[in-house]
Amino acid sequence: MPLPTVFSTATVSLLLLAAASAQATELVYRPLNPSFGGNPLLSGHYLALATAQKKPDDRGSFGSSGSSEGEQFVRQLQSRLLSSLASQVNDAIFGDNPQESGTIVFGEQTISFNRGLEFITIDILNTATGQTTQIQVPVLQVSTGP
Repeated sequence: MPLPTVFSTATVSLLLLAAASAQATELVYRPLNPSFGGNPLLSGHYLALATAQKKPDDRGSFGSSGSSEGEQFVRQLQSRLLSSLASQVNDAIFGDNPQESGTIVFGEQTISFNRGLEFITIDILNTATGQTTQIQVPVLQVSTGP
C-alpha cells in the first residue's frame, strides 16, 4: 500500500472515531450573583471581593471613611441618642398608654404630635432654621365583634 493511502485511511478513521465520540448537551445559564437569582449565600463573598477591588478613595461607605476614632465615636453616640429619642416619641404616640398630644424638645428639634380621629399628625420643627416637616400617620381602626 502506498504511503499517501495509509495516511488518508488513518485520517478518515480518526475523523470517524472523533465524530462518533463527540456528544453535546444543552447549554444552561446559572447565575452566580445573588442579585440575579444566584446563590444567596455568596452575597457576602461578592461584597468582600467588590470592596477589595475598589480604590481607597472610592470606598465611601464600604471602606474606612478616613475619620478619626473620636469622630466615629461622636457619630455613633449621636446616632444612639437620636434612636433613643425616636423610641421615646414612638412610645408616647403608639405605646401601651398612648397620649393624645405632646411636645418633645431635643436640642434644636421640637417634635409635637396630635392624635386626630383619622390621622396622627407629627410636626418636626428645626428651631435654628425654621424648617418644618409634617408627617401624618393613619390611625389603626379596629372593629371588634360581628
